[in-house]
Amino acid sequence: MTDFLYLVPIALILGIGGLAAFMWSLRSGQYEDLDGAAERILFDEDVPLKNREGDR
Repeated sequence: MTDFLYLVPIALILGIGGLAAFMWSLRSGQYEDLDGAAERILFDEDVPLKNREGDR
């Protein structure tokens, strides 16, 4: 039973810390463009190897 005296405050501190980290990420714009990275990986803008200059 005395273990709860240690575990409850630790759980509350970790929960408040997680909430603070989530609120910071919202305010700093981490969730602004959710589709951008998913679309950027589909469209490759690199030049293929056989069309590069110097390759013949």
